[in-house]
Amino acid sequence: MRIQLATTPGDPARPNEDWAATALPASGLGGVLVVLDGVTPLPGNGDCVHDVPWFTARLGGALTELSASRRDMTLTNILAESIRRTAEAHVDTCDLSHPRTPQATVVLARWDAAELEYLVLSDSALLLASPDGTVRAVLDDRLDRVPRAFLVSDAVADARVRNKEGGFFTAAADPSVAARAVTGREPVSRVRTVLALTDGATRWVEKFHEGSWADCVALVRKVGPEGLIERVRELESDFVGGGKRHDDATVVAAEL
Repeated sequence: MRIQLATTPGDPARPNEDWAATALPASGLGGVLVVLDGVTPLPGNGDCVHDVPWFTARLGGALTELSASRRDMTLTNILAESIRRTAEAHVDTCDLSHPRTPQATVVLARWDAAELEYLVLSDSALLLASPDGTVRAVLDDRLDRVPRAFLVSDAVADARVRNKEGGFFTAAADPSVAARAVTGREPVSRVRTVLALTDGATRWVEKFHEGSWADCVALVRKVGPEGLIERVRELESDFVGGGKRHDDATVVAAEL
């Protein structure tokens, strides 16, 4: 088994709000990967005294611990419990009901000698490449299905579709959103490569249209996670358009 990880901030002057971890048992049979993309807050995020890196570290740490140690729990239950633990850590000091309370997208994958489990919440991506070269993208596309009129401003999005029925969901302070995640299982024999990417890295496919998901897997095999992020940064430097010019980017690749 081989695991590679790379992460870079979108702006060197700001902390990286992504978070990633992997865990391998001493037996070498199986593993866990966790990738979070923290949501950059607006001013006045309920006056939470904690920043997004604090939140992603807390949530990511709980997800890694439980995914590695509690094989009796499903990934959905693990996400719910991790959100609950993280919320309890600052409920006495912060307004967790605010729509911009610290939050993150989530990718989880856990495998043993027989089976791989996965979970995706919001707009990060998980790519599963089979031994025959087929690549399947596991995506939570709710944000893509939100009418553009609800995304014209952050205030409208927060009021109408952020963590709302008919909108899109992130891991914030409500454990029940774990049930909204995209989940599934695959026999390990059908998976050769597991690739987790935050949306700062999926831009290579989704924003700049440099290739397909299968091309993305092939590129990471050739140049590694750092190479994919470098390609994205080059494309961002030449891009003129709306949205963030540069975004935090994280890539974790596991060859099973």
